[in-house]
Amino acid sequence: MDAVQRQQPDKRKRGRIRLSKIYSYACVRPTVVEGDSLVPLGGPGFSRVVFCNQPERHRTKPFKYRSNYVSTTKYNIATFLPKALFEQFRRVANMYFLFTAALSLTPLAPLSASSVILPLIFVVGVSMIKEAIEDWRRFLQDREVNTRKVRVHTGNGKFADVEWRKVRVGDVVQVQKDQFFPADLLMLSSSYPDGVCYVETMNLDGETNLKLKKTLEATLDLDGDDEFGGFVGIIRCEDPNPNLYSFIGNLEYEGSVLSIGPQQILLRDSKLRNTQYVYGVVVFSGHETKVMQNATDPPSKRSGIERKMDSIIYFLFSVLVTLSLIGAIVFGIRTKLYMPSWWYLRPDDTTSDFNPNSALLSSFYQFITALILYGYLIPISLYISLEVVKLMQARLINQDIHMYHEETDKPAHARTSNLNEELGQVDTILSDKTGTLTCNQMEFLKCSIAGVSYGVGVTEVERATAKRLKRNTEEVNDLPRNDTWKAQANDEGIEMVEKPHVKGFNFRDVRIMNGNWALEAKAEVIQMFFRILAVCQTAIPEEGENGRISYEAESPDEGAFVVAARELGFEFAKRTQTSVHVRESDLSGRKLEREYKVLNLLEFNSTRKRMSVVVRDEDGQIYLFCKGADSVIFERLSKAGREYEEATKLHLANYGDAGLRTLALAYRKLDEAAYKEWSDVFLKAKTTIGLDRDSKLDKASDMVERELILVGATAVEDKLQKGVPECIDKLALAGLKIWVLTGDKVETAINIGFACSLLRSDMKQIVVSLDTPSVKSAEESNDKNAIMKVSKEAVRSQLISGQQHVAVDSGTDTVFALIIDGKSLVYALEDDMKELLLQLAVKCASVLCCRVSPKQKAMVTRLVKEGTGKTTLAVGDGANDVGMIQEADIGVGISGVEGMQAVMASDFSIAQFCFLERLLIVHGHWCYKRIATMVCYFFYKNIVFGLTLFYYEAYTNYSGQTLYNDWFLSLFNVLFTSLPVAALGVFEQDVPAKVCLEFPSIYQQGPQNMFFKWDRILGWMANGVLGSIMCFFIVIGIFGHQAFRHDGQISEFQVFGATMYTAIIWVVNGQLALATSYFTFIQHLFIWGSVVLWYLFLLFYGLLSPTISTTAYHVLTEALAPSPRFWIATLLVTAACLFPYFAYVVFRRQFSPMDHHILQEMMYLNKDVADLELWSQERSKAVERAAYGFTARVEARIRLIRQRLHSNASPPRNGGQ
Repeated sequence: MDAVQRQQPDKRKRGRIRLSKIYSYACVRPTVVEGDSLVPLGGPGFSRVVFCNQPERHRTKPFKYRSNYVSTTKYNIATFLPKALFEQFRRVANMYFLFTAALSLTPLAPLSASSVILPLIFVVGVSMIKEAIEDWRRFLQDREVNTRKVRVHTGNGKFADVEWRKVRVGDVVQVQKDQFFPADLLMLSSSYPDGVCYVETMNLDGETNLKLKKTLEATLDLDGDDEFGGFVGIIRCEDPNPNLYSFIGNLEYEGSVLSIGPQQILLRDSKLRNTQYVYGVVVFSGHETKVMQNATDPPSKRSGIERKMDSIIYFLFSVLVTLSLIGAIVFGIRTKLYMPSWWYLRPDDTTSDFNPNSALLSSFYQFITALILYGYLIPISLYISLEVVKLMQARLINQDIHMYHEETDKPAHARTSNLNEELGQVDTILSDKTGTLTCNQMEFLKCSIAGVSYGVGVTEVERATAKRLKRNTEEVNDLPRNDTWKAQANDEGIEMVEKPHVKGFNFRDVRIMNGNWALEAKAEVIQMFFRILAVCQTAIPEEGENGRISYEAESPDEGAFVVAARELGFEFAKRTQTSVHVRESDLSGRKLEREYKVLNLLEFNSTRKRMSVVVRDEDGQIYLFCKGADSVIFERLSKAGREYEEATKLHLANYGDAGLRTLALAYRKLDEAAYKEWSDVFLKAKTTIGLDRDSKLDKASDMVERELILVGATAVEDKLQKGVPECIDKLALAGLKIWVLTGDKVETAINIGFACSLLRSDMKQIVVSLDTPSVKSAEESNDKNAIMKVSKEAVRSQLISGQQHVAVDSGTDTVFALIIDGKSLVYALEDDMKELLLQLAVKCASVLCCRVSPKQKAMVTRLVKEGTGKTTLAVGDGANDVGMIQEADIGVGISGVEGMQAVMASDFSIAQFCFLERLLIVHGHWCYKRIATMVCYFFYKNIVFGLTLFYYEAYTNYSGQTLYNDWFLSLFNVLFTSLPVAALGVFEQDVPAKVCLEFPSIYQQGPQNMFFKWDRILGWMANGVLGSIMCFFIVIGIFGHQAFRHDGQISEFQVFGATMYTAIIWVVNGQLALATSYFTFIQHLFIWGSVVLWYLFLLFYGLLSPTISTTAYHVLTEALAPSPRFWIATLLVTAACLFPYFAYVVFRRQFSPMDHHILQEMMYLNKDVADLELWSQERSKAVERAAYGFTARVEARIRLIRQRLHSNASPPRNGGQ
């Protein structure tokens, strides 16, 4: 029974309000009439044909469309092996070891084939397994989406639950409340009789406010399962494309051709809200849907250090080839000239390896042998060690309690470990706004009415500024404060505003609350202000079980306005098809319910920047109520309506500086004749079907929105996520740049820019838009080519003009902000203009890109990444951010309340934007320093070890004899030096987390790449070369041709090799100890434990049978341990090899210390506790000069006040005296 009721809509709903008329109003609703022109279809880009309710017709070409199955994985069963192998062998080191593994199968190899091939298989295999596990997780996430269920029409009016992946183009589906749409649908009907529904598009554009969609009137009656038994129709529309905000098509149904627009399209991954169900037909499925068209393939990202490692390995490989070539040439010459006299080698009966008659061939064989033997110069275990270390680093990031969000129970999560060190090298952050920086929750905080400012609330911007000023009391003690500051900073500290009791309303002012407004001098103006708030809106009232009315609004701003009106005594109570009912108070305090007949609605758009409603009150008077951007309203005021203009402008400036979103409110009285004349013009424009409809509507609206009377202005606060302003300030002080890329309109983005101090009032804004007279003139011609040409030239001229402005003010304290909208970006991102955009943008302190599509976000990210050549990080929370997250060097997803697409596509996920501060400044700095030092050390120890093999080869006439036992060679990187370097990579801290956050400029060591520049890399290599020389020749000098045993015998190569190996173990582990700043028990255990492990191995391995231990048989117990020369050589070599590095560090710390050196010494001397004044002074120095953020904002404010004081204190000039 329940199922039947669910399928059959309640017929009583027919008598309820037609909600679509609330939105568009029936009196001005366009209808398709005979003769209306439809968009021409069938040409390029408009070839799609969909047979509604006949999915079987799409099984053959040309109507065979893609399935609804989606995949975000990098691999599948067929491509995993080739693609994963490609990923591994594009690493230069792995290619080299593949080459040597092939050579090891030949008789020329000095080592066994297994000792070369098995390590390669292990390293590559472990990396491929890691890749497979990560991609398997993506596959499981895809499977969860693909196996969701939706009701699909199976024929004869019957519906059944079908998995998303089996949904086909042409299928009729029923989506129920709070479900996601499985594909791009043409909406046919809904549970509301008027065919409207509410859609949440957070996963598409990041916005949480609901959008209203409406069906065509012709399909309204398709409101039950049974109705679809005989339903057929044909859709002819545009081909799949990534444009989320447009759709062009026609529906052929019951002999009529109906125009389809974006208002009838329900996009995949948006969610049905506040509507019991909708019916729709699938137009685009799977990867052809708009959200998937905006997605890009999962990129294969590599860190900058890893890419540079390839260059280092190229360099070492060239060294290896050079050494092998030198050895081969020398060997060939000596074989040719001296081999005949070496009788003990039997030159008359030798192989081609030592044949003086074929010296060239012998030289070639020696070259191949050397290539394999000197391979220890290139560390095969480097990549696998990095993999392990990065996994451990990722685990530490995941377990950081300071990045755990208790409310949502979500910790930080490193979804890939390949990019840990990149977190410490970020130069530019590209951030989404809604849901990333803000909560998208508006609160009515202040207002200006009749030239009087009301509201004593303190914004987050004001609160943080006051705190900052209070910390700098010495500097600002004698400076005058404006009214806003006085409201928040006093002797007791910061005024705390109690939490609002009502969502959307945080207003406090007894002068106009609780009916006190009637006692004010301008009570009639205040009444009109509240009336405009209650009437000039498109919200839907809903009465709850407790009798309290709540509102469903298209935007959070509008919701805040109607809530504020309700709380201040003007309750929007009811809406009918043609009227609005408001329970309001008169001047005597009586409660009345007034009805306002809605005659026309003039909708808001980014060009008009205002919204108006024309109503008739109960007395028959016609009013136009208008709210919009102050710049637009002020220019439309009548002479009599400007009474409060100057005072309102001052208040608006203060509100803007406090980070509030502002709108001006005005009204106009209309007489009947004037309204009738205008109404005819407006109705004609409203019913126009064609490309010029919007321009005609704007012109008609502009005719009536004149001669307005200013009432006041509103100020609402878009609540930032907790800690966002402080986080942005810290990132600014660390020297990072932040760009905001948002789908919101320009005004919204600017207000948020002020709220989080990316913008401030003294910044010069460079606005690039197509809202220019030349573009508007071209649009009137309806000539697309002319519009494109004029638009492109307008953008170019604005970019050039912006550069000129920046150049004129260069060298001053003037800072600039670039604000550009999506339409302008279309042209600015073209190949011949994007360089202009980048040149201007990098010179600006803040960049805001508004009304951008997901594709444009990715394109801007690519422009910054490739144009600057520096590391970029993109952060977002919705599916609309996936493109830029994947395009950036590092992608960070915010695991918000709704949608996980951004997280699924990201490299790192966090629950709140504020955690980005710790992720970058702490973990990023640590990981960069750890990995850079680890890689440099890896090359150092392998050079020390590998070059001794070359020296010994030269010492033995390139005989091919190895200096060390085979097991010594195999275990050097695997056992005796692997754990200490892993401990360095996981646990090293040059300074603690607290100090990183207190001294954020230390982060710049990463973007400036101070620990992985070529001079530093070559310095480590030079240290390795010097160490290898001293190690080899000191041991040679000590053991050489002198008697070693009691019977006068000299040491054999086994003793010589074991002694040198022991010295190298001490040297490389001692070097690591010198390079370590932060010691824990684990570091000590691994460093000194590795040395002890070597002695234990040598002892027990030497006790084995000589067939197993070979050259190590009893070498410690019988030869080395009893000999003082062995212990002296070990000590002397270790001290000699470590002294150069020790001396360098002492010199550097004494005469040219780095930031972390100074901080380490201050902490060692307990200055952070014993001398707080010195500690604070150093903190004030250890910041990058920021052009945005609270610190920059307060400093700019102090400079302005000082300038005013200086100008007031300056004596007046006596012109003629």
